[in-house]
Amino acid sequence: MAYYNPDCMGNYDFDNIADFAKKRFIDGYSTIELLLQAKTVREKEEIALVAMMDLDDATVEKLELSCQYAKQCQVTNCRTVIKQIIENNLTPLAT
Repeated sequence: MAYYNPDCMGNYDFDNIADFAKKRFIDGYSTIELLLQAKTVREKEEIALVAMMDLDDATVEKLELSCQYAKQCQVTNCRTVIKQIIENNLTPLAT
């Protein structure tokens, strides 16, 4: 299923982000391992979005992130979509 976030000014690929989230939180890869495997700057940015999932929204909002789209969107927009992806598709099914 393709994921689209109309609030994302960076037009990040949320399918890739979901894959990185699975590797990070289910498969157990560290953020550093994922960053070392990244092939593009875009992939590094997407991995950074996943890495910030360990932080609460208030902490992220206090950070002065240097996102090129910071004036057009809020970083919590991406976090909300990532949380929905994780909740909908990456959590183990209850047995």
